[in-house]
Amino acid sequence: MFSSGYMMYYILAGALSLVGMLVSNRLKSKFNHYSRFNLQNGMTGKEVAEAMLRHYNIHDVKIVPAKGTLTDHYNPLTKTVALSEPVYNSRSIAAAAVAAHECGHAVQHDTAYSWLKMRSAIVPFVKYASMAQQYLLMFALGAFGIGGGETILFITIIAFAITTLFSMITLPVEFDASKRALVWLDETGTTTATEHEGAKDALWWAAMTYVSAALSSLVILLFLILRYASSD
Repeated sequence: MFSSGYMMYYILAGALSLVGMLVSNRLKSKFNHYSRFNLQNGMTGKEVAEAMLRHYNIHDVKIVPAKGTLTDHYNPLTKTVALSEPVYNSRSIAAAAVAAHECGHAVQHDTAYSWLKMRSAIVPFVKYASMAQQYLLMFALGAFGIGGGETILFITIIAFAITTLFSMITLPVEFDASKRALVWLDETGTTTATEHEGAKDALWWAAMTYVSAALSSLVILLFLILRYASSD
């Protein structure tokens, strides 16, 4: 039989997961919508990325295709912009927005953007904290109130604090990359006024997925802290 801690956690986690799912579905809907409209200039996502990197005199970043949908990312270790299948060869507004956003991260890296440097620095800690917290949580909530349970919960809180910090640092990184992308798309005339609004809308919903994840992580962390405090 689940303890009250387990029950409260699963109710809270379930509600937050539902919100995250709704935001994610909205993003997919927006992406699919703007994928139906091609840019007037006919550029593909790959060509948009190449043009933006040239504009900022970045010549050591490779643009590579990636499998899947919405799997686009920039890897600062290998200096690669990976564009998903629906973006790489697509000439759509959505493809242009995503490609420019990922190149925004490359520009951040090239200019030593402080928030990106900070996020990259804690990645190794986040990796281990993420793996550990799911197992720690089971013991922490189940053993709370029993000998040693408070210690396990405290360690769990540290793990969640690390991943929550990462989620929070990710927010300015993602918002800044979108801002750089939209400014470049507008100032270079890569998108028309109407296309620019579509790109802005798509990137806004992409940002909301990070906001949702950060808030979910923060709420769970606060729940664990309050539960730990109740042992006093």
